[in-house]
Order: sequence, then C-alpha cells, then structure tokens
Amino acid sequence: MREKTYNTGIVLSGGGARGFAHLGVLEALNENGIFPDVISGTSAGALVGVLYSDGYTPREILRIMCTGSMLHYMRPTVPRSGLLQISGLTRMLEAHLKARLFNELKIPLFVSATDLNNAAPVYFSEGELIDRVIASASIPVLFNPVVIDNVSYVDGGVLDNLPLKPIEGKCSFLIGSFVNPVGKEDVISGLLQIAERTFMVSMSKEIGDKARKFDLFIAPPELKDFRILDPEKGPELFEIGYRATTQKLQESGIKERILLQRDHRASSQ
Repeated sequence: MREKTYNTGIVLSGGGARGFAHLGVLEALNENGIFPDVISGTSAGALVGVLYSDGYTPREILRIMCTGSMLHYMRPTVPRSGLLQISGLTRMLEAHLKARLFNELKIPLFVSATDLNNAAPVYFSEGELIDRVIASASIPVLFNPVVIDNVSYVDGGVLDNLPLKPIEGKCSFLIGSFVNPVGKEDVISGLLQIAERTFMVSMSKEIGDKARKFDLFIAPPELKDFRILDPEKGPELFEIGYRATTQKLQESGIKERILLQRDHRASSQ
C-alpha cells in the first residue's frame, strides 16, 4: 500500500458566518489530542484555515474574528460588480497573519476559489496568502471578484464548497467539517436574502457523495437556523461545532483510531 503523505487531514467548507463552527470543531479535536497535518478550505473555511495554519489556536481565532460587528467585516460599495466589499477581512488578515506566503505557514494549506474567466475551480497552495484567501471568500454578487494575474476569482464554494480534491488519498485519516446545511426557508424576501439563499443552495450540491469519503464527517444540522452574514453569533456557532465534534469523537472509537494511526505513522518514520 502506498504510504500516505499526511496522517490527519481536515477539509473546511464555506458557509459565511457559520464558519465559526469550524473553530469549535478544531477546538474539540485539539482537546482530544488530534491536530491536523494539512488543511483544505474554502471561503469561511479558508479564513479559519489560514489563521489556524499560521499558529493561532481556535479560541484565539474566535477572539480575533469577534472583535467587531458586521460593519468591520464589510463596507458598502457602488453596486457595479458587487454590493459589498470585504475590506474589513483584508485588514484583519493584514493585522494578524505572521505568514505572507503559503510556504511560510506552520501547516500546509490549500485554498479553493472559482476562476470566473475559465469557469473552473482552482486550488491555491503557493504564492501570496491574503489575496487568495480573500478571493476564496468573495461571495459572487455580494462581493467584488478578486483579480489575480488578470484572472477574476470568486468564492470557492460556487464550484467546490467542500474542497476534498487537494488532499484526497493523501491522508491516513480524513475529517470533514461542513457548516452549510440547507433546510426549508418559509419566507425569502429582499435582494440580500435572495442572493444569500441562492448561494447557500448552490453550495449544498454533491455533499452527500463527498460525505461518504470522510472517516469523520461533522455537519451540525442546527446551523441551518443561522444566517451566513451574521458574525455576531460567533460564540454560539463555536459551541455548536464543539459539541457536535465532541459527540462524534465518543462514537465507535473514532478518537482511538485517529491516535493509533498517528502513533503508527510516527513509529514507522
């Protein structure tokens, strides 16, 4: 059997403010001695992934991302190519990231975005960090595309909201954190809510097939009750991810399997 490149990999989906739940997932994993060796993320998952890969703990990231209201993350702009711009997120990353290039991160990171020019998913793993992470989180219509080398990029969730591809087959144990469940919505009105709902539905495609490829898949259903543009609920979302992961780790000896594979890999190196 071919030796795996990594012991434990984790894939973090997009989902806007629901991405705070990823931090709870990581916190529960870390408390149980489980630390990912590689991360692949898109949109909110890319934001969480880059800060975690840079050496911040989940609770430190929670504090960083809860320091202000929605207005600190987004600022209205002329609605030509997008209704809002993510200037606040850019400033947050510039203020806190120690690494400026992918190869300066403590943990390998893959970030997915959507290439609008060529209608294709792209998985960044080298070069400058901030513009690629922001591209991954630029929800179309709501936010301006990010132009890199004359190519326009938008949110990776448009074509791949659970970017398994970059690390599939490379990990002894694979964890998925999906924070974008789509339930019934009785009333949908207003341009912003219509755009948000449309994007959420788009991001939910193919999740059933992908979920079966993970050794541990965490997808708290109660996240459907939270808006993707509501960062004020960060601590509550963190706790949802934390509880769901703690419960999963208590099932079927999953924790023991992960740690056993880690120890086996370490002893064989």
